[in-house]
Amino acid sequence: MKYDALLLVSFGGPESKEDVIPFLQNVLRGRNVPQERMLEVAEHYYHFDGSSPINRQNRELIAAIQEELARHGIQIPVYWGNRNWHPLLPDTLQKMREDKIESALAFVTSAYSSYSGCRQYRENIAAAQAEVGPEAPRIDKLRVFYNHPGYIEATIDRVREAFSRIPEAFRKRAHIVYTAHSIPAAMARSCDYVRQLEEVRRLVSSSLGHTNDALVYQSRSGPPSQPWLEPDILDYLREVKKNDLHPAVVLAPIGFTSDHMEVLYDLDTEAQALCEELRLPMARAATVGSHPKIVSMIRELILERMEENPDRRALGSLGPWFDQCPADCCPAMQRPAARPPAASPSHA
Repeated sequence: MKYDALLLVSFGGPESKEDVIPFLQNVLRGRNVPQERMLEVAEHYYHFDGSSPINRQNRELIAAIQEELARHGIQIPVYWGNRNWHPLLPDTLQKMREDKIESALAFVTSAYSSYSGCRQYRENIAAAQAEVGPEAPRIDKLRVFYNHPGYIEATIDRVREAFSRIPEAFRKRAHIVYTAHSIPAAMARSCDYVRQLEEVRRLVSSSLGHTNDALVYQSRSGPPSQPWLEPDILDYLREVKKNDLHPAVVLAPIGFTSDHMEVLYDLDTEAQALCEELRLPMARAATVGSHPKIVSMIRELILERMEENPDRRALGSLGPWFDQCPADCCPAMQRPAARPPAASPSHA
């Protein structure tokens, strides 16, 4: 099929102290979150002068994508729209309409299937299209890419580099702690988020010849009475030290493609401080960001949809994910309807 443009879709983040509260109000709109909790999260941003690195990293990624497409003769413009902060999706789709864009592919900066990582972005796009009106461009989302060779290879490079910062005497026995954003347990049961994370963990550790690893979660929110995915990163690090399990840890935030505030605060600030208190050597692997293999992967994903005989590359046993997700996939919370057979990953 012919497409006129690529739309990069992301979470968005504030870039000044004045942006923080309006940004968080966008994030929390429609959610019953106490004011004091929002102000507590705001302090995380103020710790970094109100600026999240996500917008800067998206600009870097867009520049790299534009260079990659031009180098390979793919003549389509790249647009950018966010869920929660400028440039907001409705504004971007309005600009695309004005530029006579009729159909575009969307690359969402989330590698996994879950409500907030996939379905909600599709809902955001649909809402923006409705706001722009009947002349809004058609938008088709590219598949989730957690097991694409480009994503796995970029992650391996990042973890390997982090190992080089662990004291040499500890490297062979160092523990890889893969981290991802926690979600409610009920939500996790209705999507393939955990299964996909476990697959990335297996593929990366296997390539590195490393079996000393674990998958843990970070950045949980919501009432304490509601079960979320565990173990929590800080609790896990305390357990590692308490039981003298490993001499050092490498934290690999595989649940994030760029340095969200959760990475900067929960890992580089809180986890780092805890490791220093515990005297547990720690290195944090960089997120994949605009790694050249990620940029090449995005070009491949575009060609999958534009060519008649696409090469849909994927590693591991789960195969390439679907281009078109079922209408009822990844609901916000678990629903009583039966899941499809496990042999067919039809609920992206």
